[in-house]
Amino acid sequence: MRMKPIQDPLPVLPFTRPLRNPRVCVPGSKSISNRALLLASLTSRSVRLEGLLRSEDVHWMLECLRNLGVRIDEIASDAVVVHGCGGVFPSKQADLQVGTAGTVARLLVGVLGTQPSGRFRVDGSEAMRKRPMAGILDFLAASGSTVRFEGKPGHLPVVIEPTGIQGGKYTVDASESSQILSGILMAGALAQDPLVVELQGDTVSHPFISMTLRMMEAFGASELRAFTDPTSFAISEPEGYHFKRDHYRIERDATAASYFILLPLVVGGSLRVADFLRNGLQGDAAFADVAEQVGGMTHMVNTGTSHDLEVAFPHSLQHPVSIDFNPISDTFLTLAAVAPLLRRPVLLTGIAHTRKQESDRVRAMATELRKLGQTIEESEDSLRVVPNLPNLLEAARTGVSIDTYRDHRVAMSFAILGCRDLLENGQPWMEIRDPGCCAKTFPGFFSVLDSLRESTIADLQ
Repeated sequence: MRMKPIQDPLPVLPFTRPLRNPRVCVPGSKSISNRALLLASLTSRSVRLEGLLRSEDVHWMLECLRNLGVRIDEIASDAVVVHGCGGVFPSKQADLQVGTAGTVARLLVGVLGTQPSGRFRVDGSEAMRKRPMAGILDFLAASGSTVRFEGKPGHLPVVIEPTGIQGGKYTVDASESSQILSGILMAGALAQDPLVVELQGDTVSHPFISMTLRMMEAFGASELRAFTDPTSFAISEPEGYHFKRDHYRIERDATAASYFILLPLVVGGSLRVADFLRNGLQGDAAFADVAEQVGGMTHMVNTGTSHDLEVAFPHSLQHPVSIDFNPISDTFLTLAAVAPLLRRPVLLTGIAHTRKQESDRVRAMATELRKLGQTIEESEDSLRVVPNLPNLLEAARTGVSIDTYRDHRVAMSFAILGCRDLLENGQPWMEIRDPGCCAKTFPGFFSVLDSLRESTIADLQ
């Protein structure tokens, strides 16, 4: 996906006035967009997907599906029509590139194993080659596919020669990524016979498993149930996907919303996040509760055509807090980056698995926060930030350059902190290196931030 070049490094221009309750629209969810594209391609009809995210990750899913022979028509900036192939891809051989998109790699690889025949090579970026794939590739090998590694076992690049997924009981290790289990479950609806998947240990990010199950049901998978733990899943009648409608609406990205939920804490005032679903498919909507734990007030506003989340921070944090981010781990960076402004220690736990994502996110946040003069206690599964405002001000006076590790969430999280006018002169004190990495999930992030900043000035003119 080609984006307009962005200044690198990018100075973050602070807000000099508080927000005056603007309405901010974030794009569609990456996780839902990629699941919807794949599920729509497996149906036997044409499906219009609305609210589709346009980003690097979604670009790779679109490219992979097209290389597999799926016809996808572009009909609007945020909409496509996917012409389903009934679970069997027209192309029997393909060389598939997934870039840095773990969602694409794991979900698509699972479905490749359901094909009755073929030869498919899957590869990704250098960073993606380091990310764990063993759980889903082991499942494919156990269920009948031939799996050959061209490099390190359990990682990309890999060649898959499928013969369809045999039914039966499978034990799966999805401890390193919930996407492994999601990919297996999506493939399971196309298995040749009933299927039971039992987890070895636990998985992370249960809300993403719930998202997968609910979307599979929406696209017509039958007789799918999770047992009570949930450590076991059964598909008793794997008959593919039989979507009953001709369109599907993708929710706005709750993870992207998290950055703007904390913006009023940083710059003052209030804002509204458009079309926010607290009880939708995305577990990261629970970040609204995190905001309340650190002094925020949130409430839903019914506009008649949508439901918006209004956020303000009338209170400062009065006591230390400890928050388990395991279910919503993509958002721990959002809070960690602004923790220097909270004045009380913050303990973020349940984040060990984020060390194997786009970057070692725990280490990345610890390193950059120390640049800001903060006291950091780092363990394998946690990060404790002891705020030091005088040190933050001293760092601002000399200027801070944030390394992003080619990780979009590091870039966006620290950019929110950079909106604080610490020098009280409206001049940038922080710059973000490689800001273009945000194109992975939110290409327009800095443009949205600029528009919000400009609205604080325009409202007073």
